Amino acid sequence: MNPNSAPPPLTSLPSFKDAPQSPLTPGTPGTPGTLRNLNPFSSKVTAVLSTSFADAEFSDALSLLDARRLVNTPDTRRQLRLDLQKELIDSNGDIISQFGKVAEQLRRIGNTIGKLNAGFNDMKTQIAAANAATEPVIGEASSLIARKSQVETRQKLLASFNDHFLLSEDEVAVLTLTSEPVDERFFTVLSKAKKITKDCELLLGFEDQTLGLEIMEQTSKNLNLAFQKLYRWIQREFKTLNLENPQIGSSIRHALRVLAERPSLFQSCLDFFSEAREHILSDAFHTALTGSTPTGAEDPSVKPIELVAHDLLRYVGDMLAWMHSAAVGEREALEVFFVSEGGEIAKGIQEGLENEVWRLAAEDSEEIVDFDPVAALNELVDRDMSGAVRILRQRVEQVVQTNEETILAYKLANLLNFYRETFSRLVTNNSVLVEALGNLESEAMRQFRALMRDHIATLQGEFQHTPADLGLPDFLHDALEQLTAIMKTYDTSLTSSSNREGDFQPILAEALDPFLDGCQNVGRGLESPDDSIFLINCFEAARDSLSQFDFTQGKTNELQAKVDDEARKLTQSQYLFLRTQSGLDGLMDALLPLNSTNEDAEKVADLEAVHPAALTQASQALDDFLPSALMDAMENLKRLLDARLVTEITEEAAEKFCADFEHVEEMLMLADELAEQEDEDQETESLRALFPRTSGEIRVLLS
Repeated sequence: MNPNSAPPPLTSLPSFKDAPQSPLTPGTPGTPGTLRNLNPFSSKVTAVLSTSFADAEFSDALSLLDARRLVNTPDTRRQLRLDLQKELIDSNGDIISQFGKVAEQLRRIGNTIGKLNAGFNDMKTQIAAANAATEPVIGEASSLIARKSQVETRQKLLASFNDHFLLSEDEVAVLTLTSEPVDERFFTVLSKAKKITKDCELLLGFEDQTLGLEIMEQTSKNLNLAFQKLYRWIQREFKTLNLENPQIGSSIRHALRVLAERPSLFQSCLDFFSEAREHILSDAFHTALTGSTPTGAEDPSVKPIELVAHDLLRYVGDMLAWMHSAAVGEREALEVFFVSEGGEIAKGIQEGLENEVWRLAAEDSEEIVDFDPVAALNELVDRDMSGAVRILRQRVEQVVQTNEETILAYKLANLLNFYRETFSRLVTNNSVLVEALGNLESEAMRQFRALMRDHIATLQGEFQHTPADLGLPDFLHDALEQLTAIMKTYDTSLTSSSNREGDFQPILAEALDPFLDGCQNVGRGLESPDDSIFLINCFEAARDSLSQFDFTQGKTNELQAKVDDEARKLTQSQYLFLRTQSGLDGLMDALLPLNSTNEDAEKVADLEAVHPAALTQASQALDDFLPSALMDAMENLKRLLDARLVTEITEEAAEKFCADFEHVEEMLMLADELAEQEDEDQETESLRALFPRTSGEIRVLLS
């Protein structure tokens, strides 16, 4: 059986009743006749058996048979075709019956659609007639509606234009009438007017500029009146303004920010304000000095500076401290007006400067200077303090001119320098306050120099007298005490200069150099070594006083160099003393020029200083001198105040004397050796026998 062959249709299934009846019996299938009669049936069976179960139609047929639950009997097989055909006929009859019902429904629908078409055509006819009758009325209504929409749009545009570009009568009254207060409503209307002026530039861009010009002219007029009103209101507020009150109203700060857009009016307000503040601070300073107001009324809450200050320096210091406190308070108060609030005032002033008529008409080549709020604040503070500065200058000038103390004059100058440096950081170097303090400082320094010169002039007689002990003269002792006080004052002072030593040099020239020159004049009248001892004592005292401070190193080194020069003179004096008192002066004069050579050694015997009598006398004098030589030498310098320097000078002179003695000893020994070589057979007295002292012994005795 071929599995791929398609199964036969259901109608082709074999029917056993249709099979030919063989005359043969089933019991004789093997006969030839039977085989020939069974060939068609065999082929039918073969065809059935060759049908594949995988065929879809065959599988469906078998499934259909299974669904009918048929029993495979001869009757069932005979009735199967008939049953199928009968079912087919019944199904077709049902279909025809249903299609009849559908046709009936379609006939009903067709009748309904016909009625609807008739009604629609009737309505269409009526509507066309109505449209024809109402068409003129509808056209006229549409035209009226369009015109109404245009009118409404124009009304809204006109209302918006009037609301944006025009000020109402009430708003104009708020801006211009002095009877109306300057409050938030005023500033709101003012902002609106400024915005109108700015927006009018758009109207000027159209061909017809009449409307823009008229609106701008009227608005500018109202703006000018508003700024004039604001200007007068600020002036009235300034008269009652108390800067000492930390809770200053925001309205005046707002007014100043707005008025800053008109630099000329703003500057006029500042002038008025600074004039009022100048009088207020002047009166306050007068009250702080005297304890009473300019009208004569006493203020019990104030301690008068003139009564409390117990000396001139305290008096000037208290006045300067009050000025500093007032300047700081004034600056802090004015910063609230002109610098704080996000720099709005500075921005307004800058905008106003840029929009000024003369600035707009300026040439491009002209340089436009930006507004500096800090510089303007410094200038305003300086102007406010100018009245008090005049009183301060008068009082300090009186103190400086009446002072007769040199130290106090310098302390006053130093105090003024301190406050000048302080105020230069608070305001500017070109301010009236800083310039006044600079002039007062110069005046105090001139007074200091004048007092120093007068003091030196009074000491001219003392410059001719020498102290008996060669110690410090009284005028130098006083001068060093005075200079020490000055240097302590300068050391604690506030100075911005990096060259403090150079700045202090003029002070030394006035307070020290004349006294040192006087000491040198005194020293010229003394004999050696007293002159060097006296000068060393003076120079060392001045050096010790200056060495305590770092800004006098140059002068200290200069004095040390002078001490070294005088010390060398004393060393030479001590050396000559050792040569003279030891009795070796003539011997050294004769032998020191000679060199340690045979030629010079031959000359030794011919020298008069080395004759036996002279050598014996020199040896005896040396022996008499050596036991007390060091003490005698140091006795010469006993009036030198620096014991360490006395020892150093004496030791250096002794070392030089020992070095020369070694050369003398060497020349004598060399002369003896040459004499022995030349006169070996003759017995001559050696020079060393006449002069037996050795350099080692000399060093021991002089150490």
